Amino acid sequence: MSGPYEHDDRPSAEVAAVGADSMEPADVSAAESGDVSVAESGDVPAAEPGAEDGGQPEPTLPEPVRQRITVLTAAALPGLPNDEIPVALRRVARFAPNRRARLGGQALAAQLAADPLFRQRIGGRVVAEAGDLGAAVAGGMAPAAADPVEVAALAYLARPAGWRELIDAAGESVRAEADSAAVANLVRDAEQRAARAEHDRAVARVEADKLRDELARVREELGQLREEARTTARALRESQAAHKRTSDLLATEKGRAAKVAADHDAEVRRLRTRLAEAEAAAASGKQSAKDARAADDARLWLLLETIGQAASGLRRELAIGPADKRPADFVADASADRPGGHERSHPRAQDTDDPGRLDQLLALPRAHLIVDGYNVTKRGFADMSLEQQRKRLITGLGGIAAQTGDEVTVVFDGAERVHGLPPSPRGVRVLFSRKGDTADELIRQLVRAEPAGRPLVVISSDREVADGVRRHGAYPMGADSLLRRLARG
Repeated sequence: MSGPYEHDDRPSAEVAAVGADSMEPADVSAAESGDVSVAESGDVPAAEPGAEDGGQPEPTLPEPVRQRITVLTAAALPGLPNDEIPVALRRVARFAPNRRARLGGQALAAQLAADPLFRQRIGGRVVAEAGDLGAAVAGGMAPAAADPVEVAALAYLARPAGWRELIDAAGESVRAEADSAAVANLVRDAEQRAARAEHDRAVARVEADKLRDELARVREELGQLREEARTTARALRESQAAHKRTSDLLATEKGRAAKVAADHDAEVRRLRTRLAEAEAAAASGKQSAKDARAADDARLWLLLETIGQAASGLRRELAIGPADKRPADFVADASADRPGGHERSHPRAQDTDDPGRLDQLLALPRAHLIVDGYNVTKRGFADMSLEQQRKRLITGLGGIAAQTGDEVTVVFDGAERVHGLPPSPRGVRVLFSRKGDTADELIRQLVRAEPAGRPLVVISSDREVADGVRRHGAYPMGADSLLRRLARG
């Protein structure tokens, strides 16, 4: 409504959208603005507000009353004949019932305020539909049990005598209800605050109990901490005292260590002096030993020369010629099987370039090399057959016999297992132990058969063999020494 008839519903674009294709431009504009009046529509002549009531202005309607008037008017509008509906409201009359009051409320209110004839037509229909309540209101009476808002809405539309008082009474009733509701809200808020306060007090009591318990626990822990602090302080004092004693002891030990170091330095100086004296004496002794050795060498040469001349004279006196057999041949005839014929070894040129011990021993005059056959081959040629092992070892020993001119004997176990053995190289004697005997025993027999003083070299990695021949004056050598000698060629 315009003027005193207040209305806060917003105009909706939905009003203009519904049937916009069939509305006149003026109608669409009026529906969009929501401020449609009878004077603007051109259907009913415009009347001044309040002209029918002695020129008094429209009353200020409470919001519930205004909304109820809009709802009643929207409900009654479709019941009017089409020619009685203002042009501005004809489009609104075609709205759905639930949208008519919401979207066309402002246009309805404006038309009611500006068009008394339209208001009378609507009021007549609304009063008729209200029944007894409408008749009572039209007669200027307001039943005590009736809703004040409904009574005020009917009175505004019907406008009986005293309708303004009915609207004022409805306003006072609405305000009283609002005040009661406000008081009830205040009471409810107060009750809620009181309940929250009571809850807060209960929570505070629980928190206070917790804090008291926590305080008691903290006090107990504080007592324990104080006791621990006293214990720690006592332990600290004891530690400081022990540290002081340790410091004193350390200072004493440092003094002793300094004295010991000084004594040690003095002793080192004395020992260095003595070492220098000993080195000087050693140099003098070396020179003396060198002179003495030169004298001994001269005497030894003279003795050897005398022995050699005596041996030559003795050989001429005894008229002893070269022997056809060697001591090892007698052992072979008595205790070993020899598949091949015997060949005497003859001296050959000596290899004086290898400084190894084996070569040194083989360089001795009339040396006899005795080899434990399988002990050597199984260490050096284990991946070959026994026949190939024997052949390779015998061939290598033939080379050594040819180079050194020494007597060479190689001993194998078990002659009964050997068939078709090729002839042995010149200077190499090949022996096999007889049934019931071993090569180790045959080697010891060969060593015992040799005269004392003859150089005997036994090749075997068997510790028992090495120890046995060493007791009879032989030189035991490991199998690896011979293998390296054979590899060198």
